[in-house]
Order: sequence, then structure tokens, then C-alpha cells
Amino acid sequence: MLRNTAEQIRLADPCLVVLIGPAGCGKSTWAADSFRPAQVVSSDRLRAMVGTGERDQRAGTAAFEVLDLVVDHRLRRRLTTVIDSTALEPARRRAYLDAARRRGMPIAAVLFDIPEREVRRRNKGRPDAVPSAVLTSQFRSFEAVRAAIGDEGFDVVVTADDGVVVVPSQFVDAPSAARRQQEDPMTLEFGLQVPRFTWPEGSAEIATTLTAIAGEAEAAGFTSIWLMDHYLQIPQVGREWDEMLEAYTTLGFLAGQTTTARLGTLCTGITYRNVAALGKIVATLDVLSGGRAMAGLGIGWFQREHDVYGWEFPSRSRRYELLEDAVRLLPLLWGKGSPRFEGRTVTVPEAICYPRPLQEHVPILVGGSGERRTLRLVAHYADACNLFGDVATVRHKIDVLHRHCADVGRDPSAVTVTNLTTAQVIAPGGERPADHAGTLEEQIGRYRAYAEVGVQTAIVSLPDVADGGIERFAPVVAAFRA
Repeated sequence: MLRNTAEQIRLADPCLVVLIGPAGCGKSTWAADSFRPAQVVSSDRLRAMVGTGERDQRAGTAAFEVLDLVVDHRLRRRLTTVIDSTALEPARRRAYLDAARRRGMPIAAVLFDIPEREVRRRNKGRPDAVPSAVLTSQFRSFEAVRAAIGDEGFDVVVTADDGVVVVPSQFVDAPSAARRQQEDPMTLEFGLQVPRFTWPEGSAEIATTLTAIAGEAEAAGFTSIWLMDHYLQIPQVGREWDEMLEAYTTLGFLAGQTTTARLGTLCTGITYRNVAALGKIVATLDVLSGGRAMAGLGIGWFQREHDVYGWEFPSRSRRYELLEDAVRLLPLLWGKGSPRFEGRTVTVPEAICYPRPLQEHVPILVGGSGERRTLRLVAHYADACNLFGDVATVRHKIDVLHRHCADVGRDPSAVTVTNLTTAQVIAPGGERPADHAGTLEEQIGRYRAYAEVGVQTAIVSLPDVADGGIERFAPVVAAFRA
């Protein structure tokens, strides 16, 4: 559908943008103002590269062969690409549509509906003016485009006057979701994950920095603080030699620096510790924190850590068996009596743990989104799950979890759904350093969308956590406060 709204249209990154209009209507200027130079593939510039200049029509065939090759490679790599050509031929637009569909990318058409008299005036002032007859033919073709473009299959059709901004996919519909949050608020709890400890002040100041972060998080309204359970920094976050604190020692430290936030790992690798000893560790954390411990568990995946520390790294199936033993054994350790436990991988003659946790029931969270085993394990035994992915993926995972709950006769509302994301709040119009960075409005809309599909706790990793990130994110937390 053609949109003439004089508002800025938001396109999902990555996408393919096709500029359509006669020569001299301002396509190249508009593209330069709206996109980075590397994102724009210009037929005129390619004519100059393979011919004698931008108006060398004899080089047109070769130029479009190169253009198609460059566009194909960019779409393969899922890079936002702007095609700056007249695009007046139906066959060429169909080819662009087919290319976008093959790569599963949205495609937008931008029409340059400039008065013919203005285009001809501009053309006369050019040293390499387009012949008048050519412009006449192009305007006739453009009239046909305007009549047919709405039925050609473009995801979005706009005019250049609308203005276009390309944003990460999770932020495309964020403004409307933010308005829904303002008009009809939903509640959502927020947890803070701290995945790294490499800060400019160095190791000697880690304790001071961590104390400040924890205090800021509680003041901002974060209801939980989470650490990764790793002995080496993981490749997704940093370098192997970057600082990585032992998780439960650090949680014990945070227990003394905080008063309200729940404390846990996201998630404890079940292969790293004797399961019964892990129960003792969590119980100790619960006592020293005044009843604020969470037991986050996962099967573990980082084989490099196991190799370095000399731990066995069992098969995936075996690790699942160990995880199931853990979620069955831990409540026994924390409960009354000292019963014997025999699982598939663990045998404990007496499940003894004194002092008991202060909480009557320490919540167990199972991390991971595996539909066949992980979410079924959650439905059987866990109090919470941690899902990751975009809103559509999380919605699907929640549906799978609910089906598992129905299979085992459990009320799905008994399982708290948490979601782990990375986020950074930037000023309106500010540089977007990564896909997770958005304006305050965009972040509110992003988390409203997660709340609408059933997420109850958003666990957030802030890359700028030690550099004002919590203060900038605090209004997002406040927007969902009951």
C-alpha cells in the first residue's frame, strides 16, 4: 500500500530498499542523506567504474551485472542495501523482489514523485544532461509504476517525502507498543545480568565497581541480579583472559552489598559442582542474603572450560540426566528430613543441609529453550524458565511450554517466564552502536511486546552498566512498575 503520511517510516534492518524515479529526481542525494555510503549500490557509480563515466549508457549492461552481483552478496550476508537506479522496468523490480524473498528479507520501494518541470530544470543545469526524449520516456514509465506498485509485492511503498529510517527489527513497531504501555500499562519485573568484570579501573577496583552497580540497580528498581557461571570469559562476551569472577563467591559478596534484589546465576552449569554440594552453596547464599537466593540451572555447554579445569564433559544426553537429577534432589536437600536420593547419575545416601534456606522454597530456574527436553523438564519440576530470542520466538516457546504443562497436568501460571536480552538506551537521534541499542521510547516498546506475549521478568545485560547505563535504563524499569 502506498503511504503518503509525511511521517518517518521505520524499516527493519536488514532490508532491501529500491529507489524508483526518473533521472535527476534526487535519488542519490536522498540516499546519501538517509543511509551510510557503504549501504548504497548506485548504477551510475558502477557505470563510471566499468565505463567512461556515470552517463556512459554503453556500460549499462556491465554496470547492472556488477550491481546484481553486489546486491546478491550483500543480501546473502543479510546487510541492508539500497539500490540507487531508476528501477522503472517491471522486470528489474521483479528481480529485486525475488532476491529479497530468497533471502527472507523485507523489501521497500521509495517513489520519487517530483514534478516533471522541476526535474527538467535540474537536468538542464547538468554538464551531462539526460536527453529530453529519454526523460519523457522515463516519466511515462513512472506513471505506470505509480499505478501498479501497490500490487507488485513490496512490503512497504513510500514516497521520498515520507522519510525512511532503518532500525533493528525489534524496534520497528516499538513506538506503537510504547504508546500502548502509556495508555494501558502492563507490569514487568526487571533483573540485571552482569556478564563481565573487565572495567577500566582494573581488578583492584572490581569490588568497588560491583558494589556501585548493585546499589544503582536496586535504586533503579531491578528486582534481581544475575551472574554467568563461568570460569573463563565466554567468546560471545570477551576474551578468554578477561576477568571472570567465580559466580557464587561473587553472589555471596553481593549478598552483603544489597538488601532487596534476588541473587542467582544464569545459569549454573550442572557439570561444574557436585550437585549435593551445590545445594549447600545455594542454601548458604539464601541464609546470608536473608532469603533472596535463586537457583538458576542449565546443562552447560562450554567444553573449553572443562578441558582447562580438568572436568569431565559428558554427552548432551548425560548432562540432561544430571540436570533432571539436580532439579529433583535440590528441593530434598532444602526440605525436611534427610531422605536418600537415587537418580540416574547421582546417588546421595542422606540429603542433609543445615542450616536450611530461609525461604520455604528456593525457586529453581532452568535456562534454555529446547522444546523437546528442556521445556518439558521445566514443566515437570522448575519454578521459572529463561527464554531467549525475538518476540515471535519467545511467544512460540511459551506455547510449547504450556503444552508440556498440560501434558503433565500442571498449571502453566506456576512457571515464571523470564527472558534474557541485551539493551542500551541512547539519546533520540544519537548514534546506534549496536542492534540492541535504542531510544527510551524504543526500549519501552520493545519490552512491552515481550510482556504482551507472556514474559514476566526481563533480565537485561547492559553493555554500559559501569558507565551510566543503569541510570539511562531506569525509566524503562519505571514504565512497567506496578
